[in-house]
Amino acid sequence: MKSAWWWALERQLQKLWVVQILYAALAVATVLGTPLITPVLPPGLLGRIDDGAVDATLTILASSMLSVTTFSLGIMLTAFSGASSSVTPRATDLLQQDRTTQRVLSTFLGAFIFSFLALIALRAGFFGENDKGLLFLVTLVVAALVVVSMLRWIAHLTRFGRRGDTHEKLEAATLAALAERVEQPYLGGHPHNGPPPADGVAIAPASIGYVAHVDMGALQAAAAAAGADGAQVYLAALPGAFAHPGAPLCWCVGKADADRLRAAFTIAPTRTFDQDPRFGLSVLSEVAERALSPAINDPGTAIDILGRMVRVLAVWQDRKGGELRYPALWVPPLDLSDMLEDAFAPIARDGAGIVAVQLRLQKSLLALVQIDAALFGPAALRQSQQALERSAGALLPFEQDRVRGVAEAIAALTGPSRGQPGI
Repeated sequence: MKSAWWWALERQLQKLWVVQILYAALAVATVLGTPLITPVLPPGLLGRIDDGAVDATLTILASSMLSVTTFSLGIMLTAFSGASSSVTPRATDLLQQDRTTQRVLSTFLGAFIFSFLALIALRAGFFGENDKGLLFLVTLVVAALVVVSMLRWIAHLTRFGRRGDTHEKLEAATLAALAERVEQPYLGGHPHNGPPPADGVAIAPASIGYVAHVDMGALQAAAAAAGADGAQVYLAALPGAFAHPGAPLCWCVGKADADRLRAAFTIAPTRTFDQDPRFGLSVLSEVAERALSPAINDPGTAIDILGRMVRVLAVWQDRKGGELRYPALWVPPLDLSDMLEDAFAPIARDGAGIVAVQLRLQKSLLALVQIDAALFGPAALRQSQQALERSAGALLPFEQDRVRGVAEAIAALTGPSRGQPGI
């Protein structure tokens, strides 16, 4: 598991303004470094470049990049607004982390800063005769990068912020979080699925919010520092849990430093996709709910989301026991029943009167049961029966019979002897 500082650094590097600062710093370094590189080049290598050619080229680049950057920012904000209103506001975070958008906009901004500063330095006499040749060559390289970025930007705009592109980003983020948990179901600790120990001391959070990250290494270090025998820490709040003073983050058996244990949990105002696959499932379900609202009335989007749910949840069959990296930590499992509740219950409720949605929902649950009946069977059967009850008074009799037929297939494949869902 990532440490808290490394996780925070990754979060910062995903932000647009950080990437733009890096490109801007590169632009400034290029302008200031040009006179330092010229002396190491062979004399006359670049020849003599007319001052007017360099000045005109930089002027054109600076004026055009300012317009292009401003226009591109407007397009980006329009895409964010469209995704927020037509898909879900929770999707805008993923759009802001889109690497292609960040690199293209940062290239435009970096080209503007480079040309603007180079133009000032050129007219102020900062560059010598030999420097101007290298500056002209660098300007041509920057212009070529701008052209390539424009082509990428045009191709990217055909999909960026559209419904399908946003769905793919949501699915990928959810799948990444769930795949990480598949590799380490207990985050590197011991499995623990029961009440906290009777002699455990509750460690409550200092603030109210959602658990965004758990630094397992810091917890292990705090437990190991608690005397000769160390301490045992039982997690009570996984990433995504709502933390408040009445809900302990963990229980400690031993004399570990409570402040160190508390500091290992990062509390944020909102949930994030990192380490929290249930949040991704909830957001995907929210997209389907919004599409099923009377104002939008788009059952096709709900059907698309149900297919994505199956692809995401299917990876849970590949779960492993996980490597024990933190012997002093005990971690509860990620409940499969809760994940299926997050994924299917809202769609079953809002799509109760749409036969196409109900059929696809039942077939999605059937697909999970066919993939692994012992694992998905009991939880899928529960969701199937609840969805059937929700649609009982909303569908016509012949439509209800079609839905019931798929639900009966789920019940037949599950059966009482198929086992219970484990982690």
